[in-house]
Amino acid sequence: MEWTPIWLSLKLAAITTVILVIIGIPMAYWLSRRSSVFKVIVEALLTMPLVLPPSVLGFYLLISFSPNSVPGHWLLQHFNVSLVFSFEGLVVASVIYSLPFMISPVKSALVHLPDSLAEASYTMGKSKMETFYKVLLPNIKSSLYTAAVLTFAHTLGEFGVVLMIGGKLEGVTKVASIAIYDAVDNNKYAEANQYSLVLFAITFIIVILVFIFNRNAARGPLE
Repeated sequence: MEWTPIWLSLKLAAITTVILVIIGIPMAYWLSRRSSVFKVIVEALLTMPLVLPPSVLGFYLLISFSPNSVPGHWLLQHFNVSLVFSFEGLVVASVIYSLPFMISPVKSALVHLPDSLAEASYTMGKSKMETFYKVLLPNIKSSLYTAAVLTFAHTLGEFGVVLMIGGKLEGVTKVASIAIYDAVDNNKYAEANQYSLVLFAITFIIVILVFIFNRNAARGPLE
């Protein structure tokens, strides 16, 4: 078994998670504030990756990233960057595909925080930015951790979207899920089993860590 697809999957999941922590948490906060028709439409669009077949999303991303499209041509002309069949394209596609897994838990936690927390912070002279980072976020640590871990695990197991965007270029876009599909397609079931066991073990450990963290956050240290 080649370990490169495993490392590529871990690298893709880690980069995607970091990017979504940076952009997803502020977006979740914005969506958690007073609702409007515009926000409902935005949230519906952001939730589409949860309900759309991955192949549908992957197809439209493939068309959008193609050098023949306006954004694809612009990137190629000005930055000499082609997102189709590249690791960078996998990152962009994964960020879009995993966005709901970061936003939904964080938004839900922020919505359920009492308004008195922010109001008390404002009366003490704290700005909205300070209140957000120093008051609100520390009170939803469990949800933040869960969102980050779910995003990582979801990206780790992506198949349809990454296959459409990246194909299966060795050492570039052939992540573990693609390697499993490729092995099965070539009747290499032992190899597919090895990749599957590694992904299963990693995902299982991640889920266990989430349960342990949430239990500690809710009840204190494990006995």
